[in-house]
Amino acid sequence: MIGRRILVIDDDAAMRDSLAFLLDVNGFYVATYETATAFLNDVASGPVDCIVSDIRMPGMSGLELVRKVKADRVDCPVVLITGHGDVSLAVEAMKAGAVDFIEKPFEEEVLLRAINSALEARPAKPADDAAKLQAEARLADLSSRERDVLQGLLAGKINKVIAHDLGISPRTVEVYRANLMAKSHVRSMSELMRIAITAGL
Repeated sequence: MIGRRILVIDDDAAMRDSLAFLLDVNGFYVATYETATAFLNDVASGPVDCIVSDIRMPGMSGLELVRKVKADRVDCPVVLITGHGDVSLAVEAMKAGAVDFIEKPFEEEVLLRAINSALEARPAKPADDAAKLQAEARLADLSSRERDVLQGLLAGKINKVIAHDLGISPRTVEVYRANLMAKSHVRSMSELMRIAITAGL
């Protein structure tokens, strides 16, 4: 994947420079923009192999960018970087077409792995079907109540709301969340959301 062109969009100058440095030392060509609008207005930006963008920015958000990219640059994958409380927004963005999302703070290796995965040639339908089956298998052992909690998380609901909807305590929801992560063998809520979306939940 060395030599591929990565575009970084983040209104935080320190984060933008840090990401650019990380990608540069790992052999990528990097272009940076402060906002999604600045990128879209730059007609000379040239071809892009992958976009790494913050999800919350002034003007056009990362979610809006995903929708725009899907309309204009179908073959350009978008990896979103989210804050701790933005999981529901990131889930919505993945449903709109983002290939991955990473929660702050994150390890450098996590971002590099996400970018390299996004840059891999996207195989045709059979491999997509295989990914769906694999995701479904990782969720196969969930109880009906655990699936109810997962559906609530996918809908962007907080623990208190899920608890009210299901007639259980917020503490019980936390227990179900822990069970969800253990049974699906994930280390983060964002990874669980990716699996659930791939499985078609």
